[in-house]
Amino acid sequence: MHVILQRIQLFVTLLLVIGSPMVACASEPITVVYGHGRAWLMDLTITGQTQLEKGDLEAAQRSLDTVLKADPAFYPAYYVRARVFLNRGKFQEAIQDCNEALRKDSTFAEASLLRAKANYDLGRYGESLKEIDHVITIRPRRDAFARAYRDRARLRLNCPDQSYRNGQQAVKDATTACKLIDWKDEDMIDILATAYAEVGEFDSAVRYEEKALAIKGVKPDDSKRLQAHLDSFKQHRPLHAR
Repeated sequence: MHVILQRIQLFVTLLLVIGSPMVACASEPITVVYGHGRAWLMDLTITGQTQLEKGDLEAAQRSLDTVLKADPAFYPAYYVRARVFLNRGKFQEAIQDCNEALRKDSTFAEASLLRAKANYDLGRYGESLKEIDHVITIRPRRDAFARAYRDRARLRLNCPDQSYRNGQQAVKDATTACKLIDWKDEDMIDILATAYAEVGEFDSAVRYEEKALAIKGVKPDDSKRLQAHLDSFKQHRPLHAR
């Protein structure tokens, strides 16, 4: 049967995205298909998600292992377990689970972006960039589309391999990401401010960092980080040494 759970939207597009959560208005529900009597699979997957968000990685993995042992085709559990592996520094295992999720649903953009992150953490910058480019090419749902542009901007700003860095391209990508989510995500606006600082446009960097800080509901730790960035930009200092 086709089941659209109320928490599916939360599950895929809010809690388990790479980086900071997206605003709810950018999310769309995802339909997961499974047979009669299998609703417990989603319930246990959501339990694993909750355990992950609380930092109980071992419990989360046990929950997800149980789901996948019962039904190796239940692809949302592969995605959540990949998040667990990523948090445990098991990047190759995260990639393998993303591969499985994408075999079940080749349009699962969140899994593609997570695989890009794992490849980045393994130093496979070309593979990471290629994957992000692919997600942008297929034009997924608006929230995933925005995250793809955000992730490409972040790679262009932060990649340890200088040959991948491109401040001007980062400005363009971060601007697109911000427009896609109607300028309601402080992380994306912060990346745009950082990109402007990298290309020496500090007035714009300050303006956008102030805009990021003005977003309602910014967590205290995030606010401190954004304020530190703002202070740096006011002194005409980018976040990376030139």
